[in-house]
Amino acid sequence: MKEFTKKEINFLESREEARIATSHNEIPHVKPVSFVYFENAVFVATDYKTKTYENIKSNPNTSVVIDIYKTGGHKAVCIQGMSEIIENGLEFKRIYDIFYQKFEWVRKDPWGENEAPFLKVMPKNIISWGLG
Repeated sequence: MKEFTKKEINFLESREEARIATSHNEIPHVKPVSFVYFENAVFVATDYKTKTYENIKSNPNTSVVIDIYKTGGHKAVCIQGMSEIIENGLEFKRIYDIFYQKFEWVRKDPWGENEAPFLKVMPKNIISWGLG
C-alpha cells in the first residue's frame, strides 16, 4: 500500500467531497461522494442499493479524486486502489464517529451497523498536483 505525503494528508483533511470511480463489465461509473481520510485510507459513505456498492462487490478496483478546480490554481489528489466494504465492527464504529463529527447530514439522519456501509479505499497509486 502506498503512503500519503504530509501535504496530501493536509489537503485530504481539508476537503469533504470527492468523486469515486468504479466499474462493472467494463462500464465506468463516477459519482460525487462524502469522504474522510483515516490511517492512510479514504473512507466513502454509500448505500446498499447504489451502483457504486454493486460494482465494488464484483470489482474492488477503485479510483477517487479529491480536488479544487480553480483556473490557474488546480489542486488534486488522485488515488487508485482497492476497496473493501466495511459494514460493522470496530472499524465501522470508528469511521462512523468521524463522519458524525464532520458532517451535519449524518447527524440529521444517523444510521447503524449493517444499515449502510463504508467503502475503504486503500491506495496502490497516488498522484497529486498543486499542493505547494
